[in-house]
Amino acid sequence: MSEQSYRSEITNSDLNVTPAARDKLIELLGDVEDDEVKGVRIFVSGGGCGGMTYGMTFTTMTSDFDRLWSENDLNVYVDSVALNYLNGAEIDFVEQGMGSSFVFNNVFASVGGSGGCSACGATGGGGGGCA
Repeated sequence: MSEQSYRSEITNSDLNVTPAARDKLIELLGDVEDDEVKGVRIFVSGGGCGGMTYGMTFTTMTSDFDRLWSENDLNVYVDSVALNYLNGAEIDFVEQGMGSSFVFNNVFASVGGSGGCSACGATGGGGGGCA
């Protein structure tokens, strides 16, 4: 693929970050004391019998293969391979009872998987939780 045809921006049709998730990620990034943190990285890893697992972490590095979703001072990085597994997914932040978590919805829409976040492995309802 030529460099000119490579699209580096992530659109809401590629990956939808709900306002609740966006606001919580901005809040969490505001609490980070490391000036090197550039944003949040969403990653996908093989999940064995449960399919793919999805997770998020703060990132200090970017690569030429990253795609970027950016809104309201929030930068979300996803490498182009991981984005293939997340295409059409929604990231939401849900507060229920005494707990709250990030949830990956609609991950089955493109390739299937557990929808679980690798940080906690929670699953359910076609999405997964990430504390």
